[in-house]
Amino acid sequence: MIELRNIDLNLLPLFAAVAESSSFTAAALRLGVTKAKVSLGVARLESALGLTLFTRTTRRVALTAAGRELQAQCVPLLRGMGEALGGTRGAEPAVAGTLRISCSVEHAVHTIAPVASRFAALHPQLELDLRCSDRVVDLVKDGIDLAFRLGWLRDSTLRAVRLGSFEQILIAAPEYLRRAGTPKTPQDLVRHDWVALDLLAAPLTWRFTSPREGSTTVRMRARMHTDSPSTLRALVEAGAGISVLDAETCRAALRCGGLKRLLPQWELPTGGIHAVFPPGRHLGTNAKAFLDFFRAS
Repeated sequence: MIELRNIDLNLLPLFAAVAESSSFTAAALRLGVTKAKVSLGVARLESALGLTLFTRTTRRVALTAAGRELQAQCVPLLRGMGEALGGTRGAEPAVAGTLRISCSVEHAVHTIAPVASRFAALHPQLELDLRCSDRVVDLVKDGIDLAFRLGWLRDSTLRAVRLGSFEQILIAAPEYLRRAGTPKTPQDLVRHDWVALDLLAAPLTWRFTSPREGSTTVRMRARMHTDSPSTLRALVEAGAGISVLDAETCRAALRCGGLKRLLPQWELPTGGIHAVFPPGRHLGTNAKAFLDFFRAS
């Protein structure tokens, strides 16, 4: 951890603005100060810490390893200071500045992006940064204010609110079933080609439950792996094998016959939809406003 005891804390917002925008000019515009003030402030901070926080070229400004460490350290600090100061004024804090949201590509396309567009239109002083990745990102390291995650949460240090749930279903393409046959029981799946989603903790082991038959756990044999739900759906639709996806993602393909649901009498574990926040006592003003808007949409 970088020692901040003997530095001017007024320099941290200058550093944070440059770190978020990767530009001294953009940081100055955002803060309403001159570029020279931002450059001088960052230089003073680097001198006080004895560290180089940015690499500078004619084209871009990038954080060094020390800069990334300081960003992870000071973002929660600045957020807490801003909320404390806003609370003393007694007025409702304005939605302004930057809001950085993380979610999966599929969830962004179908759910988050339309809501984010409407929310941004209501708050012209807000800069909304939507980061889309099928991999779980580090909220503190990447400066994420709010993340939407589907499935099962693993990091117990994060704060989370459960927003809902989704059904998982077993699916395959008609072409594959004509070639390999249709499984009649979960145990039949062992003899079939499986397309594994490696983002899952146990992508080859699945528990099936039936009101009449009870529960059974099956370990599959994967011939193909991917780390992208979108790619997995494309592979299954192309006849690569059998897999599991959430029902909403498959709805259109099931309706038009591009995919077929298998073993509908057996249920798979239900996944959760969560809003996740960085560690800390308070939720940022922008993130809280967006989450309230999202839940009301």
